Amino acid sequence: MANLVVRGGRRLHGRVRIGGRKNSAVAVIPAALLANGPSVLENLPVIRDVDTYIAILRAMGVKVDRIGPHAIRIDPRHLEPIPPPDLVKEMRASYYLLGVFLGRYGYAEVPVPGGCDIGQRPLDQHLKGLRALGADVTIEHGVIRARADRLVGAPVYLDVVSVGATINIMLAAVLAEGTTVIENAAKEPHIVDVANLLNAMGARVVGAGTDVIKIRGVPRLKGASHAIIPDEIEAATFMMAAVATRGDVVVENVIPKHLDPITAKLREAGAEIEENGDWIRVTCSRRPTAVTVKTLPYPGFPTDAQQPMTALLSIAEGTSVVTDTIWEARFKHVDELQRMGTRIRVEGRTAIIDGVERLSGTHVRATDLRAGAALVVAGLVAEGETVIGGVEHIERGYELIHEKLGQLGADIQRVTEIPAPVAGRSQALARTQG
Repeated sequence: MANLVVRGGRRLHGRVRIGGRKNSAVAVIPAALLANGPSVLENLPVIRDVDTYIAILRAMGVKVDRIGPHAIRIDPRHLEPIPPPDLVKEMRASYYLLGVFLGRYGYAEVPVPGGCDIGQRPLDQHLKGLRALGADVTIEHGVIRARADRLVGAPVYLDVVSVGATINIMLAAVLAEGTTVIENAAKEPHIVDVANLLNAMGARVVGAGTDVIKIRGVPRLKGASHAIIPDEIEAATFMMAAVATRGDVVVENVIPKHLDPITAKLREAGAEIEENGDWIRVTCSRRPTAVTVKTLPYPGFPTDAQQPMTALLSIAEGTSVVTDTIWEARFKHVDELQRMGTRIRVEGRTAIIDGVERLSGTHVRATDLRAGAALVVAGLVAEGETVIGGVEHIERGYELIHEKLGQLGADIQRVTEIPAPVAGRSQALARTQG
């Protein structure tokens, strides 16, 4: 398996282009299956989750052509709605096939999806919404089965704000009879992105980006072209890396409004931030200051940015408090950060971080996607070498992160073998502990 080897202590400087939004990509790809003709998706990130979704589509008879490094053409006219279980279980967003198949065919059988282990991620709001539209839904032996003679629009109130459930209900409702109204809907930008694609295909979706979304069903959808919005979590990670290394970095191809909660906290921590059109410049010339962070649904501070933010705050001056209200098991990266010399204690859903002046490189492992991002940020400021395992998690959502950081002056490599000096230290440590 691959590892990232980071030699810390270098100040990041330069410009980096942000790719397409991961959470949009894994929703618009299945949404394109609702059309009766080909669609073109542009600004797709080159990440493992996109590759997995393309493999799922091809296994179901969908013709998917690469028409550029960041663009694909999807022709779903020969779709057979039998998803491959092994691939479906690799990613959480495969559950969008449920709404797509139910809307297009009136039935669906989708294995319970996988994804990062960050706590309980129930599907109850997804199933509640589909049942409200008239579907009979059961889960048996690890397979979600849904069937409806016809889907009929209905009011749906989500008990908790759920991005996945909001999108899944939208996907099923666009071809249902009548009007569906989703209340307490999630408002994340990628929900607007999915709605924009659906409307380009001929759907009638209004209110995306607010907590009430109305969908008037149409009999059919046509293919369309759509460019995915930039990934604000990738941008946030580079912004935090710039602050951690006391650097000067311009992140390009971003929507600054989507980054407002990140920008506010980084300014509070001592960074200087300049916004202009589709780029943001982040500079920091001193040790960051401790802040309090609480993750919330959009437009609050995003849970996906909590882990790299925790890494940044581990070297801040003072005591920071980080609370994750979204997922209860999103501090698994703390154990790995502690191996690097951080002083963090976790109490329930809250991490109390006593900032230290320096971290030490060692051998750590990413347990999930954003935990990996946290370890990269920590490695950039640590003394000596940090070897990060579990790179497959990081590559699920970050496009060539080692190359982009290298362009900014970081000393980072992707290797398939652990360098001998680090391997030797790890073995010596194992013998000592054993």
